[in-house]
Amino acid sequence: MQGANHRTRKESHNNNSIIMTLIKSISGIRGTIGGKAGDTLNPLDITKFTAAYATLIRKNGKSKSNNIVVGRDARISGDMVRNVVCGTLMGMGYDVIDIGLATTPTTELAVIMSGAAGGIIITASHNPRQWNALKLLNEQGEFLNKEEGNEVLKIAESEDFGFADVDNLGHYCPDSSYDAKHVASVLALNLVDTEAIRNAHFKVCVDAINSVGGIILPKLLSELGVEYTILNGDATGDFAHNPEPLEKNLTGIMDEMKSGGYDLGIVVDPDVDRLAFISEDGTMFGEEYTLVSVADYVLSHTPGNTVSNLSSTRALRDVTEGHGGRYQASAVGEVNVTTLMKETNAVIGGEGNGGVIYPESHYGRDALVGIALFLSNLAHKGKKVSELRGEYPEYFIAKNRIDLTPDTDIDAILERIKDKYSNETITDIDGVKIDFPDKWVHLRKSNTEPIIRVYSEAHSIEEADDLAKEIMSFALNS
Repeated sequence: MQGANHRTRKESHNNNSIIMTLIKSISGIRGTIGGKAGDTLNPLDITKFTAAYATLIRKNGKSKSNNIVVGRDARISGDMVRNVVCGTLMGMGYDVIDIGLATTPTTELAVIMSGAAGGIIITASHNPRQWNALKLLNEQGEFLNKEEGNEVLKIAESEDFGFADVDNLGHYCPDSSYDAKHVASVLALNLVDTEAIRNAHFKVCVDAINSVGGIILPKLLSELGVEYTILNGDATGDFAHNPEPLEKNLTGIMDEMKSGGYDLGIVVDPDVDRLAFISEDGTMFGEEYTLVSVADYVLSHTPGNTVSNLSSTRALRDVTEGHGGRYQASAVGEVNVTTLMKETNAVIGGEGNGGVIYPESHYGRDALVGIALFLSNLAHKGKKVSELRGEYPEYFIAKNRIDLTPDTDIDAILERIKDKYSNETITDIDGVKIDFPDKWVHLRKSNTEPIIRVYSEAHSIEEADDLAKEIMSFALNS
């Protein structure tokens, strides 16, 4: 990825070989905890990157506020990272509003609600427990754009920042009120039908992965009158399973659902911006279909356009066109999705990884908004979740990967693929996507991990996987 710098090395820990990594990109800084400065996410690099971000915010001068919001998920390293971030911001002369254990969308809303100059979310999203990261927000509670991200990288590299003197240090202001404010904002959305949800008497099971979802989702569900069981609800950061909400990682809640008595299963990632559903029979609703189903509900009440990224299912296009709207695809990355949503006046959008972006709330992926809108739709239709799933076009996405090596030439790989499939529809705004009449494949370098993601979609999982493997084989062997 442009603007990214990957440094990796092997390190032994508890007799297991793990990769110690630091990834600096326009999306923020992300890495594993422990090891030497420059190789991992550590106090020295956290300080440098936070100071660079604060310098950019001051330089931009887009907000008169002297406040920056800080929120974190429940990762084991969260306290350490939070302390370094808050101390650095104070050292840069900023007042810190520390909202404590909070979801990514809660932190985004806190920036908006408090009128802050920006915000830092301490979370590595779906990455395993040894990872942490800083996600950087502007004064609108949205992620920095490409130019701003590159500027932060330049400032951090040159260490072109200065700290405040003793009379101009920032202040520390803890504020635990934003969970309640977030829930209230969701309940106030016009399309969230709280009365219909309460009258439906739903019973749901939630897997909160031992992070902040276990704190805020009970508050939301209680306000909606939903009976719930929480699995992995203690916000210890010691994740009960791989935290990415994919079927292979969710056997616990799927088995619980199969025991019967539930209308819906709800799964979130550690920072609660991704959302997956499980049907009443214990089968996956499909992470890609979270956005599709919510968009179907929104479009049925407010017709308009939609946006998702290039790696997301065609089902959103089909549903959008069925409602008379126009669908467009952006480059991967939330800021790219929200930018195109604004340009096209999209009424709903997001990413196929379970990220719902509803502008009536805010321009950020928000699992709470997705849950409330999905339950409203379910209550109105009076159907089982499996029956609702059957209403949507049937596509299957295979998600493969190519691990990068020092001599991997990603540009050459992509050029070879473009040449071979030049007779098909090619999109190269983000890696290479090849659209065939009845299927597609998308290869791109990950923003968050040292890998090439290879996503493919077809009308069966076997066909999708075969397509990916065919192109991966050509890419690596030609």
